[in-house]
Amino acid sequence: MRDRHDQSYKLLFSEPRVIRDLLTGFVEGEWVERLDLDSLEKVSGSFVTDDLRDREGDVIWRVRSGDDWLYLYLLIEFQSSVDPFMALRIMTYVGLLYQDLVKQRKLASERSLPPVLPIVLYNGERRWSAAKELSELIHPVAAQLARYQPSQSYLLLDEGAIVADERWPADTRNLVAAIFRLEYHHSQQDVIDTIGQLVEWLKSPGQARLRRHFATWIKRVLLPNWVPGGNDDHEQWQALNDLEEVHTMLSERAKRWPEQWKQKGLEEGREEGRLEAARNLLARTAMDDREIAEICGLELEQVAELRRQA
Repeated sequence: MRDRHDQSYKLLFSEPRVIRDLLTGFVEGEWVERLDLDSLEKVSGSFVTDDLRDREGDVIWRVRSGDDWLYLYLLIEFQSSVDPFMALRIMTYVGLLYQDLVKQRKLASERSLPPVLPIVLYNGERRWSAAKELSELIHPVAAQLARYQPSQSYLLLDEGAIVADERWPADTRNLVAAIFRLEYHHSQQDVIDTIGQLVEWLKSPGQARLRRHFATWIKRVLLPNWVPGGNDDHEQWQALNDLEEVHTMLSERAKRWPEQWKQKGLEEGREEGRLEAARNLLARTAMDDREIAEICGLELEQVAELRRQA
């Protein structure tokens, strides 16, 4: 699921309008207003170090800031645990980016490196607790040595913390904000309304590809968590490629899901009860597997597996 989630996000964040909304909605500072957002350009995220080991970056863009380029390094982090050494990873990736720019002679000046804004986009249940500055990870040293220690920071976007913040503007017309709301929705109606907003915002013909990217992400990553397993609608969902079709079908069928989830829970509860009864019979009687299967309403293979686990 993590790889699929990462790839879906990379698909969304490979669109200039999403990056535009990321910068204008989630990066503070007047300097953002001076960026030439029409110049946004996606660059390669693949680097080769001097010892020829490949390192794969996440999503890298560049944008004009006056006469120079600003590089945006977006690291998409979806894992169950917080990486305490993220600042070190960021320093490594930024160093590889600089190394690649030098090798390919892409510097505006032979002796000047472009500025880089590293952003860590994190989606996890636990709130982010890792150091955001590399110096916090380095053991304290004498004042004379401090100047020789590396320094590297990154901008953290912890989706769960952002959405839970009381200052969160729920009605922001921003694609990245919509992504966060879908991930951390409060109700089915919230999901339906947010997707409806996306349909409206992306209705122009020039946004067709972005609409498909959103439809792909919703049906492959979000819907499996919303639709009860075994639901007959799954094949129909996966056949949808248009965001408006996803919204229409969701509006029509979401009302049935609470009852379907309830029924699924009851079925799983009954199944667990049968398994527990079989475990008791295996432990306390000399019945063979076939007898236990008939009594408990289980398949013979299930009982045989329980016996092997005992």
